[in-house]
Amino acid sequence: MSWASRFRLLQYTKASLWIVPLIGLVLGVLLAEWAVSVDATEWLPAGWRYSASTAGGVLTAIVGAMIALLGFVVTIGVLVVQQATGTLSPRYMRLWYRDRLQKAVLATFTGTFSFSFALLRSIESDSVPDLGVTMAGSAVSVSLLLLLVYLNRFTHNLRPVAIAGLVGRMGEEVLARGEAAVLGAAPRAGDPVPPPAGGPVTYVRSERGGVIQAFHPERLTALAARHDCLLVVTRLVGDYVPPGAVVVEVHGAGPAPAARRVTGLIAFGSERTIEQDPAFALRVLVDIAVRALSPAVNDPTTAVQVLNRIETFLHTVGRTGLRNRYVLADRDGTPRLVVQGRDWEDYLQLAVTEIREYGTSSVQICRRLRALLEGLLTALPPGPLPAVHTELTLLREAVEREYPDPARRTRARTPDPQGIGARPRPRSD
Repeated sequence: MSWASRFRLLQYTKASLWIVPLIGLVLGVLLAEWAVSVDATEWLPAGWRYSASTAGGVLTAIVGAMIALLGFVVTIGVLVVQQATGTLSPRYMRLWYRDRLQKAVLATFTGTFSFSFALLRSIESDSVPDLGVTMAGSAVSVSLLLLLVYLNRFTHNLRPVAIAGLVGRMGEEVLARGEAAVLGAAPRAGDPVPPPAGGPVTYVRSERGGVIQAFHPERLTALAARHDCLLVVTRLVGDYVPPGAVVVEVHGAGPAPAARRVTGLIAFGSERTIEQDPAFALRVLVDIAVRALSPAVNDPTTAVQVLNRIETFLHTVGRTGLRNRYVLADRDGTPRLVVQGRDWEDYLQLAVTEIREYGTSSVQICRRLRALLEGLLTALPPGPLPAVHTELTLLREAVEREYPDPARRTRARTPDPQGIGARPRPRSD
């Protein structure tokens, strides 16, 4: 199995809602067999003894309760899907599927169900699994506690501002490790060098196409070193690649590595992931803000709250020192792999362009965007500032087109970190 296949399998496992509950189901049966075998030693105290009718009634009630609780959790899941697709962003569902608490709740319910059901088979008039019945009661207590924690978490975390905070932190964690850590190897020191011109080039094309979810830079570098060539990845992580399109250029006079060896280190899928694509987190944030600005929702305050998280994200990006291309070298310092990267302008345009275009009619959004961009001017090093000035110019032009009245235009051009509500500050122009 190639690295790309293993990566896709891991992604499927993380997003699956049935694998962990199935493990709980199997463990419940095995634990029941263990409890019955321990009961045979007759070491339990007298207070843990049950009659056959009592044990059967308790276990039967537990089996029914677990089925009902599973149905309740599934109902909550359906509501989450409806809210995510209606008022948030369908892209958020990919992150929600991976919630560990939800899988733990489902696994506990299925495990308690299978444990209790398996114990029912061992109840006889003269033989009762006393330890197992006690354990089943304890498992019900744990299940109810997890259910309360589950309800508390999703009651609070389904608010758009809470989801924006969660998604923003995920993206910031990726950026905090640096784009080098995201790629899985350190970028070569110094300015990126272009691939050699005029030499033989072999093109590696995608077989089935899809979105590039990740690739393995270390193994690609080692593969290039073995074949004494330079590999140039022509696409960004997150790009959609049609079948047959070029994804890697092989520069070198020697025999090129097999195409399957190269594509086996690049994972394709149906949608983007956040593991090597922190811009996907920003994409989700922008989607939530844009949906809040749609005429069907008309909730600019939610968009302002999302802009708070976007501003934090942009501050992290601006201090990371990203480049649009990285050159990775082997142990001898020979360039072996060139990969594409997103620079500051890419992140900034993604963060503000759509919100500006859809939100110019809202005074809140104009004022909050102005405050965001001016905050970047005062906090970031000189390198990213020209792009920020460009976005300020675009925002000013959009406000002038939207608000022909001088008084309203002045109000819309006033920077305000709350959208509307904070004390006005002097403008920079």
